Amino acid sequence: MLEPVLRDYDTRLAVAVLSLDDADREIASASYRGDAEFNTASVIKVNIVAALLLQAQDEGRGLTTEEQQAAEAMISTSDNDATNLLWRRIGRREGLKAANDRLGLSSTQGGSGARWGLTRTTAMDQVRLLRSVFTRGGADSASSRQGLNPASRAYIQELMGHIAEDQDWGVSAASSRWALKNGWLQRTTTGLWVINSIGQVELHGHRHLVSVLSSDNASMEDGVSLVERAVKAAIGAVSAHARQRLLGHATGSSDPRTAFERGGD
Repeated sequence: MLEPVLRDYDTRLAVAVLSLDDADREIASASYRGDAEFNTASVIKVNIVAALLLQAQDEGRGLTTEEQQAAEAMISTSDNDATNLLWRRIGRREGLKAANDRLGLSSTQGGSGARWGLTRTTAMDQVRLLRSVFTRGGADSASSRQGLNPASRAYIQELMGHIAEDQDWGVSAASSRWALKNGWLQRTTTGLWVINSIGQVELHGHRHLVSVLSSDNASMEDGVSLVERAVKAAIGAVSAHARQRLLGHATGSSDPRTAFERGGD
């Protein structure tokens, strides 16, 4: 399904999508190389805010003014100084791991030292993170006590819905109703770009949680174009699969695999 998207691109790409109804029930899901590892670049900032909020919940407190200002700058304008502050505040990679154990992210490893942007993750793990933020029950493996509470989820959703205009790309290419965080990083060793986008879009009456990770892009512009094409193709495939499932239920037969899964690696 993504072969046309990848044509003329010498790059790595992974996509995961989960579509939900208003009651947070899964309508359809799909992935393309969803377990392949990529550097997060700045999409890790959503995970850092989630870890910060979990720690604040455990301490029975709200965020301090300093933490709120840093969280808002980190998400809305992707401010790196604010990220450095909160990365230290959560306990760096150890604090991230503690949070992710609770949220069900089993394939995300924090970057060493101060290198939060070199955290390794998968498209599937990023959708698990999005599910912990955008559904009422949190991550599949976390109880309401372990996961983000309603106030924490609402706070992250609010932050991701107010991104600086020049960072309105990626997931938002699929719909005017979105909440997102993007990441971009030029690797010094190769000059090539990591371009990622995660978030929620609302389209055709459904909510889609989407993660697109890519690396080895020749330029930021090429990477953004690739990610946006992948987002549209992914949501299109999931929407088609959902329709097929409904038709299959009506006729008594359906293939449970998605178009992405049948395409495989």
